[in-house]
Amino acid sequence: MEQSPRSKVVRFAEYEADLRSGELLRQGRRLKLQEKPFQVLAALLARPGELVTREELRQSLWPADTFVDFEHGLNTAVNKVREALRDSANNPRFIETLPRRGYRFIGQVDSEEPNSADNATRIAQTGHARSLPGSGSELPVAPRPAARGFLFVIELAYLASYIAALHHLIWVRMLARFSFGPLKALTITSSIILLCAMGLPIRFYLSFALAFDYHLLGEKFRRLFPLLLLIDILWSAMALFVVPKIGLGFGFALFVLAIYSPFAQRTLVRMAYPEKTC
Repeated sequence: MEQSPRSKVVRFAEYEADLRSGELLRQGRRLKLQEKPFQVLAALLARPGELVTREELRQSLWPADTFVDFEHGLNTAVNKVREALRDSANNPRFIETLPRRGYRFIGQVDSEEPNSADNATRIAQTGHARSLPGSGSELPVAPRPAARGFLFVIELAYLASYIAALHHLIWVRMLARFSFGPLKALTITSSIILLCAMGLPIRFYLSFALAFDYHLLGEKFRRLFPLLLLIDILWSAMALFVVPKIGLGFGFALFVLAIYSPFAQRTLVRMAYPEKTC
């Protein structure tokens, strides 16, 4: 299970493991990971996609006379690695458990030359990184807090718009009745209430998930996206009702932003919570 001497830095997703210094970095920022958990991670990274048995880990990382402490020690080490990587045993992105057998690293691994440490240093100093050739990702590498921050602002803006629409519902109904008639006014106000009833729980969920940095948010958002896209497209039509207040130019700009918003959210989520790679 020895790592090639030329592969000193192993890069996967937004992480870099410096096998020479025993450091784990996330977007250029050093993470706290003790020696034994890092050794377990290094052993898995040395054989990506392959089963590394518990016995192999015991023989290579634990002394022969510590069998009693090994079971607890390995479980603790793997949990610490998962915690550092924001991974989940039930829905793994990086480390897959094969019950009673061992573990498998299922993320895409890129081994780099030692000079990639200079890139990590530059990331730590500048707060961003460049996309590496052949990385297979069309997304730019950006500071994760910035992506989460922009996404959080969007969710709060939607919450504010839902609350404002409900607060001014009588005014909207009067305007719709004057413009379209009683029957269509009832349909429009009922649609607003229905969209708010669907949108508010989703926006509260996304806001709290962002606030607590829920590590499975990327997967949950991808499942919610079809419904979210439908709600957002329908909600964008509500921009037409504020035209009398803000004018046609600003109203049209707001409409365009609302149409683009779900796709911007999806991009930000993918930047902050990358998809699992196999």
